Amino acid sequence: MPPPCWAPPTGFITPSPARPFFMTEPCDMSALEAAKAISDGHLTSEALVRSCLSRIETREPEVDAWSALDADAALAEARLRDASPTAGPLHGVPVGVKDVIDTAGLTTSYGSPIYDGHHPFADASCVALLRAAGMVVLGKTVTTEFANRHPGRTRNPHNPAHTPGGSSSGSAAAVACGMVPLGIGTQTGGSVIRPSAFCGVVGFKPTYGRVPRTGLKFLSESLDTIGVMARTVPDAAAFAAILEGTAVAALPELQGPPRIGVCRSPAWAEIERDGEAALRDASARFREAGAIISEVNLPRTFDDAPAAQMAIMAYEGARELAAEREQNWDQLSPALRQSIVEGLGISRERYDKARSTQAACRSSLSDAFGRIDVIVTPAAPGEAPLGVGSTGSASFNRIWTLIGAPCVTVPGLSGKRGLPIGTQFVGLPGQAAYTLACAHWAHGVLTR
Repeated sequence: MPPPCWAPPTGFITPSPARPFFMTEPCDMSALEAAKAISDGHLTSEALVRSCLSRIETREPEVDAWSALDADAALAEARLRDASPTAGPLHGVPVGVKDVIDTAGLTTSYGSPIYDGHHPFADASCVALLRAAGMVVLGKTVTTEFANRHPGRTRNPHNPAHTPGGSSSGSAAAVACGMVPLGIGTQTGGSVIRPSAFCGVVGFKPTYGRVPRTGLKFLSESLDTIGVMARTVPDAAAFAAILEGTAVAALPELQGPPRIGVCRSPAWAEIERDGEAALRDASARFREAGAIISEVNLPRTFDDAPAAQMAIMAYEGARELAAEREQNWDQLSPALRQSIVEGLGISRERYDKARSTQAACRSSLSDAFGRIDVIVTPAAPGEAPLGVGSTGSASFNRIWTLIGAPCVTVPGLSGKRGLPIGTQFVGLPGQAAYTLACAHWAHGVLTR
């Protein structure tokens, strides 16, 4: 059971001094900022949820980020938080939950017509943990079909003619336009980092296995990772800690600007002009702010990493969806049927080889970190592509998901169309806190 009263640990990173509340809508506040206002008695959880619902009413017809909403239930949960002792650092803050994660009381359809009207019996572990910490489930956010290729209906909030990315499209879009301060996503290829980049928010994919996955509709047991979307890095760090079921603590204090290794990675052939220019711009700004910048070349074992990730994802996905392919084949999209056929065509020997590549890359990654603190690489090839028939390329995310490394999307740059371009920070597995600290420093540099 959570303690009856929670207080921040010594050195806990708090948001910048709260802006006068009459100058901003509550839904536009950062999560930690809103939680502090609730704790101090300047705001209620109910008022915050009502502000989010008002923003949804305004923006949802254009953005279409939500798959299930129950305003009355969310308001009732918020009133319960207002009447209860503070249970955590984000007490009273609402959350959007990606619709591949079970949520009691709300339709969870996994982005598929097969599960229209499906109501899970219980919350997924991560949802139960956030409720135990005093947070509020606002609703379910749109996902691609089973978090795979077929896009959902969400549009990019900066320009609805462009994709918001995927598969965590609804969570990224909802956070970006102030519908909710925090969103839960999942990543099998690039489904947290890429939509966060396209929508201009902070995305954080923790080290593989840190957030419990009970209640997640799996696509790939060896790759699926639950992550978060937020407006600030401290928000993302605090929320991820709650989902992990661990104590929320201060980000490590950097002893000066970080040593940054700029990595083109095996995906560099897919970089777009805007993406390359953004990486140069970010590197120049980091150098001007005192960071030591160097080029990083990954070990040769990574040459086979993109193909290994795709083989593992296809092989496992075809088997995770065995019931759906056997019983509901005609209700699957053509794109998913193609993916399943590809996965069933992968031999066990090829799969085992891909898993061996995964293990080799994990063990050799530390060689690239000899004289650097963090890797910086594109979060996506460039801006969000025009059109909504595809969620964009995950090429710059695959290898980091393969090895289970912590990754953070840092927003603050844009391309020629004025759409956001994110920068991806990558750390060693198990060193997410330090990776987040470097990303927090970088976010400050890019938004000055």
